[in-house]
Amino acid sequence: MKLASLKQGGRDGTLIVVSRDLQHYVTAGDIAPTLQAALDNWSSAAPRLNALSQQLNAGELNDSQPLDTRALAAPLPRAYEFLDGSAYLPHVERVRKARGAEVPESFYTDPLMYQATSAGFIGPNDDVPISDEAYGIDLEAEVVVVTEDLPMGASADQAGAAIQLIGLINDVSLRNLIPGELGKGFGFLQSKPRSALSPVLVTPDELGEAWRDYKLHLPLISHLNGELFGRPEAGVDMQFSFAELVAHAAKTRPLAAGTIMGSGTVANQDTALGASCLAEKRMLEIIADGKPSTPFMSFGDQVRIEMLDKDGGSIFGAIEQTMVKAE
Repeated sequence: MKLASLKQGGRDGTLIVVSRDLQHYVTAGDIAPTLQAALDNWSSAAPRLNALSQQLNAGELNDSQPLDTRALAAPLPRAYEFLDGSAYLPHVERVRKARGAEVPESFYTDPLMYQATSAGFIGPNDDVPISDEAYGIDLEAEVVVVTEDLPMGASADQAGAAIQLIGLINDVSLRNLIPGELGKGFGFLQSKPRSALSPVLVTPDELGEAWRDYKLHLPLISHLNGELFGRPEAGVDMQFSFAELVAHAAKTRPLAAGTIMGSGTVANQDTALGASCLAEKRMLEIIADGKPSTPFMSFGDQVRIEMLDKDGGSIFGAIEQTMVKAE
């Protein structure tokens, strides 16, 4: 099934079930008012939501409405926790190589991860407000999963079983603020503003064979100002599966229902497939030419992030956004 949230009913939106072709929806208020409420009681809510989804896709509901993704908030307008990994080591390797640094051996066995901004997510078709172009505005196309409750110390198998929803994210970064923050030795803060989730989140069964080994085996397609920017394979060169990432996060703390886990910027060893962020493209230019030639984004620049199934249909809907100056 595919789930989303309308921009109504308060800060956490109104839960809806969306048809497989992303053309129609039906509200799910009789089951749960919000997606977070459904996740809080997932064992009871999921079967009922799935039955509603089957009816919707079979054309059996008279109260379905046409879907306009501009009316959607993020599926989880705010979440208790957003943890972002860096599972694609080609991305890490290039960034470090460009500044003459080696990748520590531990990076190949112990995931990189940080606590990201979760108090609010930008809607999939909403503008991205940034205070200053000089901050170095960048997109980061990633895959995310959402878990149900998970106990502290859970195994990778338990963590994988707790993954209930899958989606995409534009994990917005302000690159020119990152070096100063990391230089303090205490992680990201000002350099990581709010991010944007895909229009819908889907259950693993919607992905068929593309979801295996707790990885999503499809290209993640990004466009910048209407031009193809990258289409790396999300299931290739992923050093740690989502089950491993979630288990890593749960080592010393339980995870609450609705926890979002990001894959990190999707990247492949094959650079012909393009990149998922401007920082990586610039790093490849530095490696090749000694300096970057691609600028970071400016106000008015537009991003589109999407993933298609084997028949060319959009799975999660498209994140389509314009960078704008914050009021």
